[in-house]
Amino acid sequence: MEYSIRNCEIADLSKLVVLCQKHAEFEQADYDPEGKEEGLKKELFNDYPKLFCLVVATKETIVGYASFTFDFSTWDASSFLYMDCLFLEEEVRSFGIGEVLIEKLKEIGIKNNCINMQWQTPEFNTRAIKFYNRIGAKGKEKVRFTLTL
Repeated sequence: MEYSIRNCEIADLSKLVVLCQKHAEFEQADYDPEGKEEGLKKELFNDYPKLFCLVVATKETIVGYASFTFDFSTWDASSFLYMDCLFLEEEVRSFGIGEVLIEKLKEIGIKNNCINMQWQTPEFNTRAIKFYNRIGAKGKEKVRFTLTL
């Protein structure tokens, strides 16, 4: 399979929203695409972005993405890279692309003096959990809460 990994571009945003919707469906979560393209554009493409995104591009379209932020750990007194999302279309899984994305994120984290990289996945996503364990990641038993504001 021929692909490249590059920074998300404005022209990718409509397809990125579609991938976000597919990712939400995969994780059995609600997703409303209304206003998402504008919101992503605002935060990805400004002088001080809050969000960063790599895309997996083929000649025709994008078939996956990894989005991330930089955060700060009180306990470590250091910055870390938080991978918010990693998603690949079903037909491009099992080609090693996920591992390449993780390696790219690790490089970005090191370049930005991050102490580690953190992320989460649903307990039922056993395929991802096996992948994350295989690459040396360690899971933590926690319950994530969301409080609507």
